[in-house]
Amino acid sequence: MSDRPQFILVTCQVGAESAVKNELARLWPAFRFAYSRPGFLTFRLPRDHLLPDDFRLHSVFARSYAFSLGKVVGDDAAAMAGEVWGVWGKRPVARVHVWERDTAPPGDRQFEPRVNPAVIDIARLIAQSCPQPGILAESAGNLLHPAKMGEMVLDCVLVEPNEWWVGFHQVHSFESQWPGGLLALELPPEAVSRAWLKMEEALRWSQLPIRPGARCAEIGSAPGGASQALLARGVHVLGIDPAEMHPVVLADPHFTHIRRRASQVRRREFRKVRWLTADMNVAPGYTLDVVQDIVTHPLVNIRGMILTLKLFEWKLADELPRYLERVRGWGYNLVRARQLHHNRQEVTVAALAKPFVRKPLPRRG
Repeated sequence: MSDRPQFILVTCQVGAESAVKNELARLWPAFRFAYSRPGFLTFRLPRDHLLPDDFRLHSVFARSYAFSLGKVVGDDAAAMAGEVWGVWGKRPVARVHVWERDTAPPGDRQFEPRVNPAVIDIARLIAQSCPQPGILAESAGNLLHPAKMGEMVLDCVLVEPNEWWVGFHQVHSFESQWPGGLLALELPPEAVSRAWLKMEEALRWSQLPIRPGARCAEIGSAPGGASQALLARGVHVLGIDPAEMHPVVLADPHFTHIRRRASQVRRREFRKVRWLTADMNVAPGYTLDVVQDIVTHPLVNIRGMILTLKLFEWKLADELPRYLERVRGWGYNLVRARQLHHNRQEVTVAALAKPFVRKPLPRRG
């Protein structure tokens, strides 16, 4: 029998399971759905697959994924930690990632996906139970630090307190450096809304080269949590929203509020703006219409964007490839999407135009 894994495991936002299934059916038709719990799914791989250890799933809705090796069950955490290594076998390992599947959608009754102290304790138990002393010294002391590119990671998903699923992945992207793709973010006490979490995660994940002193227009800026994340990086923010901004945000000298809808803002206001974000409580098509009218205007030169697309119905997830192709059609050659772990029923799109690549395009209509 080959030791090639025959399953992958996937974790996602509670409620997004159907979006993951449909997406993988389109991207990887040879994969077969096998098992699921809210926020957790497994898929059987083709028996003769040759997927590499740093395999990329290219999924928007899979927050994390790994080759699955099986599960351990029991009532004693210390004993289960030892059994994890029995499932693991003699594979090389440099890092241990442990996380829980989500128990609720983000923001529901103040729930936020994160690696909590109890999970860290279990990660330490697993690391200390390693039969190869010394190889996990670094990760045992830095469980919330990002893994390094190329490292082999032992993944352990706590599907239930007495049911742990074990797998592995080789670090190949920013999000795969973190347990379950969960960045170690805490809402600062001075943040005026949880939008700070969404923007901070989006900035780190997208890695857009937004430098201090840059000018960014934020469509849908009220009450100002996302603006605070940008301002903290030294960015000049033009907030566009008919609603009121929080006084703390208005007091920042690098913030300017235009209390109008984006469609009512004169395009010359965007002349010095190079970055644009949008987070409006409207359908994706409307958000894209508003943004397109701005970025394709001859007076405007937006280099990059972070857009939030609301999925009021999960069936809109099937339209995401079309939405992304529309953004590319505006001249943005680097376009990615991800359901961030601080997103609710929505996805974040990051777009970047390389210098001298974009060309003026006709405006919508």
